[in-house]
Amino acid sequence: MSSKALSTVNKPSSVYVGGSYAVLVIGVLGFVTGLWNAEMLLNEKGYYFTVLAFGLFSAISLQKSVRDRQEGVAVSSTYYGMCYVALALSLLLLVVGLWNATLLLSEKGYYAMCFILAMYAGITVQKNTRDLALWRSTVPASSYDEPETPSNQA
Repeated sequence: MSSKALSTVNKPSSVYVGGSYAVLVIGVLGFVTGLWNAEMLLNEKGYYFTVLAFGLFSAISLQKSVRDRQEGVAVSSTYYGMCYVALALSLLLLVVGLWNATLLLSEKGYYAMCFILAMYAGITVQKNTRDLALWRSTVPASSYDEPETPSNQA
């Protein structure tokens, strides 16, 4: 990344960062609460929980790989491609699992929406973490406690 681009890094607002974490917690807890209360076998619950964990990992890894490439950090094409395949596979596993599940349509929709919410929030939390680290590397530590102004909010 060029020095000009680094000098214009904006710090994500604390509200946006906190909101991203809150949405991640809501998505994951909603999904897990649904599994806890579901009337399905333990191995089925384990399947859906594993798909959620795999999906979160693959989505965050893909976001990091994309960002690394944008910033000129070397990412092998193999790993980059595997990130896309892993995310697509996690979505496919969720769809196939829900398609074949003996759940009400409303339950299937609930799991799908919690899954997508958690994926999106996981990507956003990782992006905020990266943006904050980049911002901290470009701003003197003495200015961390300055009040936020419209010019330094994300």
